[in-house]
Amino acid sequence: MIDLALLRDNPEIVRRSQAARGNDVATVDAALEADRSRRTALAAFEELRAEQNAFGKQVAKAPKEEKAALVAQAKDLADRVKQAQQVANEASDAASAALALIENVVIDGVPAGGEADFVELRRVGDVPAFGFEPRDHLEIGEILGAIDMERGAKVSGARFYFLKGIGARLEIALMNLALDKALQNGFTPMIVPTLVRPEIMQGTGFLGEHADEVYHLDKEDLYLVGTSEVPLAGYHKDEILDLSQGALRYAGWSTCYRSEAGSHGKDTRGIIRVHQFNKLEMFVYTTPEDAEAEHLRLVALQEEMLTALGLAYRVIDVAAGDLGSSAARKYDIEAWVPTQGAFRELTSTSNCTTYQARRLDTRYRPEDPAGGSAPSKTQPVATLNGTLATTRWIVAILETHQQEDGSVRVPEVLRPYLGGLDVLEPLA
Repeated sequence: MIDLALLRDNPEIVRRSQAARGNDVATVDAALEADRSRRTALAAFEELRAEQNAFGKQVAKAPKEEKAALVAQAKDLADRVKQAQQVANEASDAASAALALIENVVIDGVPAGGEADFVELRRVGDVPAFGFEPRDHLEIGEILGAIDMERGAKVSGARFYFLKGIGARLEIALMNLALDKALQNGFTPMIVPTLVRPEIMQGTGFLGEHADEVYHLDKEDLYLVGTSEVPLAGYHKDEILDLSQGALRYAGWSTCYRSEAGSHGKDTRGIIRVHQFNKLEMFVYTTPEDAEAEHLRLVALQEEMLTALGLAYRVIDVAAGDLGSSAARKYDIEAWVPTQGAFRELTSTSNCTTYQARRLDTRYRPEDPAGGSAPSKTQPVATLNGTLATTRWIVAILETHQQEDGSVRVPEVLRPYLGGLDVLEPLA
């Protein structure tokens, strides 16, 4: 949730953010009114409860002959306290519901608008040119014996697949390359649960307007994660972190699941948009003042990976209306896919500021700038996340480095992870 102090003291900032996202600004006024009602109801309840406590002491000290009348008054007061508590609870629930409609406040400079209103920041690398008609990644994958969509559909349905042979090896190589990159940059590797409790999924902001994209196991009341961001965000729930030595950085390797609701007819060929894939996700806990610098650091690591793999790409500043509810700013990196003649998203990295941490009660204790010995009040941490490798990257690698005979040149940086293999050869 957003900072209540910001909402109360600077509601116009929140209104501008909601407007930039394309949301109804009336939600801000509704949240302010619900917050006022909650505080009023809570104050009334606490006042009555204090009165009840004082009256209880009076009853205890009263002479025996007066106690009967006082006990009757105490019962009436108890009923009023119970009713006031119910009103306070209802007001609190109403305020929580109203606040849930306000998404994270976007950072100054984020472009307003929807999916098409992003700002392109830079392009890197040369778009490949071929002296032959290039094949798409699925045709190449079938020639190499690397991708089997037909049997994936037979076993599990549409948008499922098998990676086999060199396809499986290629994904493992890619993930290990990313893992080494993460280790070299101070990330702790994690293999995370892919089923999480509702409060973790809710806390990370994935049960809002895109809840229909998340798989739910009704019997167990658990959610399948679409990214290891979710369990990593929940890892330090209800904790006070020590950030005195710097940010806490994790790299979570997991299988991810997405229902792809609303994507019927989009990217039905190949492995661009599928229900299950693997991903190595960077996740960072840091101080709010260091969050924007950390965000740029994550983007730089992603760019280093894509450059090393010989992929042409562009970096975009995603428009406010295309951000998830938790993100205050998001940079996407899109690689060139030759047979589509377009850039397609390979990575995202989001600065969620303190939004997720407030929901999950993850805090830190700032250092006292005056050097005093008294402990300072805890504050919410900032959280960030970003992709370092995922199955979709195979699409760009196969298409970019293909050769006329159906073989594929292996980027030099991947060769040590494939036993020195420099060319992926078609099956005989």
